[in-house]
Amino acid sequence: MKIIKEDCDPNVDNNRDLPNNAFLVTYKVEGKEQHDLVIAAKQVEIFDSYYDKYKKDFVFMKQSEGRANPKLWGNPAPKQSKKKS
Repeated sequence: MKIIKEDCDPNVDNNRDLPNNAFLVTYKVEGKEQHDLVIAAKQVEIFDSYYDKYKKDFVFMKQSEGRANPKLWGNPAPKQSKKKS
């Protein structure tokens, strides 16, 4: 499991550039709702981690708007070397 962004604004940070396995997690800290963008191989990993940490303050989680392939997301394009003639 990897947290992409902690305490984010879901209206701004939840966009189509994210990988399709990203989830928006909502939880409460001192009565105030906070949101994290998280990726993991399985959704249950995210749920277990946040439920163990926040218990009753865990609100919900939903899939993000991400459309990118997780294998290609976040990796810079490979540089092509110049061939000598």
